[in-house]
Amino acid sequence: MAKNFKAWPEGWPQSLDYPEIPVFTFLDQAAARVPNRIALIWGGMELTYGELKTLSDRFASALDAQGVRKGDRVAIHLVNCPQFAIGYYAAIRLGAIFTPLSPMLSPREALHQLNDSGAETLISLDLLYPGIQAVIPDTGVKRVITTSLADCYNAVIAPIKPLGKIPVPDTLDFVELLRQHEPFAREVPIEPKKDLVHLAYTGGTTGVSKGVMINHYNVVCNVLQFSNWFSGAQVRYQDGVLDMVFPPGVDPKKDRLIARDEETALVVVPWFHAMGTVGYLNNLVAGGSTMVVFPRFDPKEYLDGAVKYKATMLGGAPQLYIPLINHPDFDRYDLSRVKTAGSGAAPLAKAVLDKMLQAFSGVVGEGWGLTECTMGATYNPPSRDALRQGSVGIPVFDTEVKVIDVVTGEDLPPGSEGELCIKGPQVMQGYWNRQEATAEVLSDGWLLTGDIGREDEDGYFYITDRKKDLIIYKGYNVYPRELEEVLFEHPAVQQCAVVGKPDLDTGEYPVAFVELKQGAQAGTEDIMGHVNNQVAPYKKIREVVFVEAIPVSAAGKILRRELRDSLT
Repeated sequence: MAKNFKAWPEGWPQSLDYPEIPVFTFLDQAAARVPNRIALIWGGMELTYGELKTLSDRFASALDAQGVRKGDRVAIHLVNCPQFAIGYYAAIRLGAIFTPLSPMLSPREALHQLNDSGAETLISLDLLYPGIQAVIPDTGVKRVITTSLADCYNAVIAPIKPLGKIPVPDTLDFVELLRQHEPFAREVPIEPKKDLVHLAYTGGTTGVSKGVMINHYNVVCNVLQFSNWFSGAQVRYQDGVLDMVFPPGVDPKKDRLIARDEETALVVVPWFHAMGTVGYLNNLVAGGSTMVVFPRFDPKEYLDGAVKYKATMLGGAPQLYIPLINHPDFDRYDLSRVKTAGSGAAPLAKAVLDKMLQAFSGVVGEGWGLTECTMGATYNPPSRDALRQGSVGIPVFDTEVKVIDVVTGEDLPPGSEGELCIKGPQVMQGYWNRQEATAEVLSDGWLLTGDIGREDEDGYFYITDRKKDLIIYKGYNVYPRELEEVLFEHPAVQQCAVVGKPDLDTGEYPVAFVELKQGAQAGTEDIMGHVNNQVAPYKKIREVVFVEAIPVSAAGKILRRELRDSLT
């Protein structure tokens, strides 16, 4: 079935010319193009693009001196901070493979990932390392480099900052390594279509996490697919310069939503997640954007930052926007400069999207992807008029999405619900050391995503649910997303999730977990009545569990497995 271009943005090329370049080229290009532009702001600290490149080149020399070589795995166990960006670009410049280690992992989970990846180098935070230190002797890690958030404070401001540096014995100090080494001058040969750059582990929401193999070309393509989605530019790489080419008569600053070397983005999406590494680090670096980086999310701090730094770009999972729009002072903040507010990683409820559209004059859009396709596959067209509520948009450049029957695997026509499959240059190379698992999800270039959805007549896609989250009640298919949409319409509901509870008589039945808004009150009968009066009998909520907070992963995805486990 041919790709549907009915909703394709007018004047946008249907295909891009992707150069075969290493991922760190994005930083090199920005540093050469706008060396004095602020690249990163963190806790008041500022780094220009020229400084970020110099520091990452110094750290590359340090890693090289420690014996890190091409193909080695370097685990980064940090929150969002300048050292993360420095360490990331340093490692991949050597041809090493970046494997992100979420700060939220338990020691058991960290042990699995370090051993599964074969990481020999670990970059960690003084606040985090003690939590996994006990398992390090049981791994192949040869060297541990630690750093502190306090390293980012100068001597004058340090007394009023909440954190001080904590000594971590028997580890190398990140800042000392920067001091001791000059910028890396040697060039390590990189074959972008062959050499891996990311070994990103799946969230493990459905079982033991697997390493997703992503090469340089995968990342370069996915970055350009999304950075050019808002500009509509063609890509040209000539004489070592990466450039954007626009149709005759187009002024990129006036006629396009996002302009290179002009934007300021608030970054709270964790860089240890695929959406963070690709969408909110490499994508922003490629565009020469200023990144205002937060190590954690606080609604007031985020809203204050949007005004203080005149942010033009916001982005994250729904768990970012829900507390924002429910903040008591939300309507008092001037967010008129925001050009784009993107959402991904989980479905955005209609009630939340409606409030966002009222607050921002710019484009609010949903996208969809997964770690196995580097980051993203679809996004709503880059104009307010083209937004379709409830849709994750259309496939981006050079990307195809199809719907197949979950039983037979046959292609389904528009309007039919089935499993979504992706084909494009951003699709992974496979799972690390797991050939059988790879064969289960990769077929003739298509990635079977496990997401259930449909395509409309205009080529927009809609995510209904995860295949594994489907509830089968007396033989009927019940999709949690549909029930959650109704739950979100209740004025007392802040966050919610619906899962299936095993039952001998029915197979399983829907249970709603509900997190109430602060100060709000609602009972079981109230919640059940609100939903059950609006859905078919077989879809009715049979049980309500009130919780203080709905558990979510670092990527913002609801941890349904935890909720299901709590019912048994």
